[in-house]
Amino acid sequence: MTADDLPAVMELERATFPADAWSEAMLRGELDDQPRTRHYVVAEADGRIVGYAGLAAAGDQADVQTIAVAAGHRRAGIGGAMLSELLAEAVRRGARSVFLEVRADNPGAQAVYDRFGFERIGLRRGYYADGIDAIMMKKDLNA
Repeated sequence: MTADDLPAVMELERATFPADAWSEAMLRGELDDQPRTRHYVVAEADGRIVGYAGLAAAGDQADVQTIAVAAGHRRAGIGGAMLSELLAEAVRRGARSVFLEVRADNPGAQAVYDRFGFERIGLRRGYYADGIDAIMMKKDLNA
């Protein structure tokens, strides 16, 4: 992901996460201010951005910051491909574990994380702006 991608990414961000979308300044900060600890990717189809994902990695831990896929492109393997890239980057950066939070009301995303070997480790009550809980998940890496 580059700064030039931000208009399309922000459109997708607002459509995917209407209750708690990140601001453009937040995403720009992830790209500009944190290159040593961040890794963001986009997925394209027919020349358009249809997904994006980000990782924060420091020391032996990494966190999936976000994954979004446009509604018309879900269930096509795009989210899994981006997650694979984030996990590979976590390994390259020496992470031993990857953490994430997923909405308790998003069984599709939970199923993807389950397939990738993430395990539920806790619950954050009322984590999202609309009051939905977050399921905390962790995957140990062979780094």
